[in-house]
Amino acid sequence: MIAETVRTCFPVAAKVVADKADEINKLNVFPVPDGDTGTNMSLTLGTVVKEVEALPKDASMEDIAKAITHGSLMGARGNSGVITSQILRGVAEGLAGVRGPEATTSDIAAALRNGVKVAFKAVRKPVEGTILTVLKDVSAKADQMEKAKANPVETLDAIVVEAYESVARTPDLLPVLKENGVVDSGAFGLATFIEGFVNAYEGKAGEVSDFKTTVDSSDAKADVANVVDIEINDDWEGSQYRYCTEFLFRADSPDFDEEANLRYLASMGDCELLVGSNPDYKIHVHTNRPDRVLRHMLHRGQIFNVFVHNMDLEAHERTEGIRQDKAEAAAAAKAPRKALGFVAVAAGSGEADILKSLGVDVVVSGGQTMNPSTADILAAIEECNADQVIVLPDNGNIRMAAEAAAGACTASKVAVVPTKTVPQAFAAMFVADVEGDLQSNVDEMTDAISQVRDGEVTTAVRDSAAADGTPIHAGDVMGIQDGSIEVVGSDVEDVTLKVINRMQDEEEGDTLTILAGSDLDDDAFKHLLDAIEAAQPDLEIDSHRGEQPLYPVVFSIE
Repeated sequence: MIAETVRTCFPVAAKVVADKADEINKLNVFPVPDGDTGTNMSLTLGTVVKEVEALPKDASMEDIAKAITHGSLMGARGNSGVITSQILRGVAEGLAGVRGPEATTSDIAAALRNGVKVAFKAVRKPVEGTILTVLKDVSAKADQMEKAKANPVETLDAIVVEAYESVARTPDLLPVLKENGVVDSGAFGLATFIEGFVNAYEGKAGEVSDFKTTVDSSDAKADVANVVDIEINDDWEGSQYRYCTEFLFRADSPDFDEEANLRYLASMGDCELLVGSNPDYKIHVHTNRPDRVLRHMLHRGQIFNVFVHNMDLEAHERTEGIRQDKAEAAAAAKAPRKALGFVAVAAGSGEADILKSLGVDVVVSGGQTMNPSTADILAAIEECNADQVIVLPDNGNIRMAAEAAAGACTASKVAVVPTKTVPQAFAAMFVADVEGDLQSNVDEMTDAISQVRDGEVTTAVRDSAAADGTPIHAGDVMGIQDGSIEVVGSDVEDVTLKVINRMQDEEEGDTLTILAGSDLDDDAFKHLLDAIEAAQPDLEIDSHRGEQPLYPVVFSIE
């Protein structure tokens, strides 16, 4: 159902934006270089996630659309957050009209058209080369795919590519971006959210081991990376207005004049936004007199959740951050070059910490629904500063990007050990020898991962079938053994135990390495470990917090 798809995929996409918030912040130079776009978009999306998660499990798409609209309005932060809230509102309201169990290409195109309509109505003076440009471009691409009678997956893949291609074009549309050597931060944030949502939708379609992407967005993302590589100029003077002023407002009268108050906000500064519907509104303006703005609105209703940011100070912090990044890069360039380095991909912070403790030099953020691009992996290889580098993709869907990065690297000799899971990467790093040559390490590590049997537990997004033909319904808990869905149930602990027992029956192992995901709290994890110990008393358990999203439990048996 479309409601289940949205409520499952939205948190994943929001987390992708949160993980990239710092990267988005550093791109932020328009309308002022206050370096907070990523933070503001992440906070806005996070409020939506909380509101949607509070709904009952059987909530309709209409209920979810209302939660998205209300949550994004109440939680909107900054210029980018307020505009994002209106994009979300328009698209969600468009999806609320879907009558079938899943959205068709026509439904997707119609929802995006509504997003364009609502977002552009909220912004009095739309500027080309911003988040609105990307929205308009992906909507046009969806219309094109609808006319071509493309299926929904083809359409979504095309939208992801178009989003990044549109981002890469932003410096040609907005001169201040080209002057500062960046793409638009809000545009990049939106593209990141779209990609995260689409990846979650496609990567969790039940047949996890057969995950495919019709159109690869890596080239489009590489175009964005190339634009960002332009020399950064951190001396931009900023806006004539100092204070970013935003607050929630509740009108006292049903006759509250939105247009008249927007004109007042425009007279007090710029980037004025007044969104929502009587009586509840979100107000945003860049001004030198936030006191006057607040006093004016107090005469017309109640104000609350007031945030006033000094953009001059924030711009200086952003500039200092850029200088620090340059200094660190220069220091790294002077560091002695290593003989052998390691790059690995991980979705959870706990996974990353373990990999680093085992000797991995650079961990790239990514996983089943957050595939890093070839450019991301190539940058990590170069960051290793080593003559030879071994890459552990830790996911079958990332292997091609890793191999492409290895082939593109000219500064180091690179090899890929084809790990499909993070536990396989653990096993590979246990036998790694930093004093050994590249090929010997590849051989030893490849042999080590062949001894690892993997299991994962996750939740189905759409109806499908297990390996033995057992029906899978959206919301079912799936137990995956070595890439194949072998157990279907309704409880994470029960499904995990069944997969482990099944694997032990097939071939008894000695050690269980198990990682708790971000959705499994400590109490539930302890209860699971106690149950495993009772069921498999001879199995040595090595437990950790992996904090990986979407997969409450990831484990391996050796």
